[in-house]
Amino acid sequence: MEFFNWINLFMIFSLFSLSISTNFLEEAKNGDVFDWMVKIRRKIHENPELGYEEFKTSEVIRTELGKLGIPYRHDQVAVTAVIAFIGTQKPPFLALRADMDALPMQEMVEWEHKSKVPGKMHACGHDAHVTMLLGAAKILKEHEKELQGTVVLVFQPAEEGGGGAKKILEAGALENVTAIFGLHVAPNVPIGEVVSRSGPIMAGSGFFEAIITGKGGHAAIPQNSIDPILAASNVIVSLQHLVSREADPLDSQVVTVAKFQGGNAFNVIPDSVTIGGTFRAFSKESFKQLKQRIEEVIKGQAAVQRCNAVVNFLNEEKPFYPPTVNNDDLHQHFRNVAENLLGISNVNVMQPMMGAEDFSFYQELIPGYFFMLGMENPSHEKLNSLHSPFFKINEDVLPYGAALHASLASSYLLKYQKDVPVGEGKYHDEL
Repeated sequence: MEFFNWINLFMIFSLFSLSISTNFLEEAKNGDVFDWMVKIRRKIHENPELGYEEFKTSEVIRTELGKLGIPYRHDQVAVTAVIAFIGTQKPPFLALRADMDALPMQEMVEWEHKSKVPGKMHACGHDAHVTMLLGAAKILKEHEKELQGTVVLVFQPAEEGGGGAKKILEAGALENVTAIFGLHVAPNVPIGEVVSRSGPIMAGSGFFEAIITGKGGHAAIPQNSIDPILAASNVIVSLQHLVSREADPLDSQVVTVAKFQGGNAFNVIPDSVTIGGTFRAFSKESFKQLKQRIEEVIKGQAAVQRCNAVVNFLNEEKPFYPPTVNNDDLHQHFRNVAENLLGISNVNVMQPMMGAEDFSFYQELIPGYFFMLGMENPSHEKLNSLHSPFFKINEDVLPYGAALHASLASSYLLKYQKDVPVGEGKYHDEL
């Protein structure tokens, strides 16, 4: 009898999930809601702001939340972050995250709503991420009485290298959250499709910079100098051996030197050279080993050429990002919700990638799940890649992101209440 009770409960949950997911997508595609989202997205796109400078973006978010009657907090939370709440204001707490920051690059797309700020552009889709989370907020607010807990909306600054997620956690803003979901637009995945996987999905990343110092002099009499350019060249070649000869071929790693600065004249050997780059790995152990060997190789190879080297890993200004690792249980929940919303054939598995995401900071403390949302339309022009000055958003993606956010949150809270009654949980009554 108990077995059949569990079967009935599962069927009820599945039917409920199917119903709310379908309804949420229909609501998000409603003409008024869609036009509202497009207007917000274009306003944010016109006024891009870099990490921890998203003051106008934060103001737009707070204004829209205020119109929807959604309470929020923003003072002393990661500079510009906004944390909003929909539901019972009691446990369980489920978080949805959107990043807000733009990139320091000039937009090359000529259109009516092009960036108005020279040298700054939303080239990674964060304007769409914010808009989709606001769309989810609008939907969830209209269904607030049906929510079996509290949805926490996290509008996060400084994903692009600034580690905004880490600052939100340090502020204690998500202390009692039981799970968190996040998404990213994907220009190379068809619209209406999502891709993700359980386990590692994106690599951990760090940056390094080294100043290699020798002795400058005339290029025609190199014997009187100590050439830091030659030393730096040997360093760069040797760094490539860390992956090709020291790493397990089945343990993906990357070391890239992308910065080389030294000298301003054709006939002068400079006193010093600065190089810099990034390193990536999927495991903490490999990441730690790679960091150690980068420093050893730079200093050792510089010494071979009679130079000195100082290595800086820039962790204060560009924190190391941990690997992004999706929770197994949340993966199954995501598949159930996404298949109900989009159809089984539109929920696919992606290969791990060496890009990095500061969503990983949340996942170190909270069960988390991150997925990619397609926006490519084969009948339209091909979309450029993320971080391209020609990057565009297919705004038809906005309802899908809003509906997925809302569906994942509402169905998770229902399932959590069924699986773990609040009275038996370890969580406090307040976030």
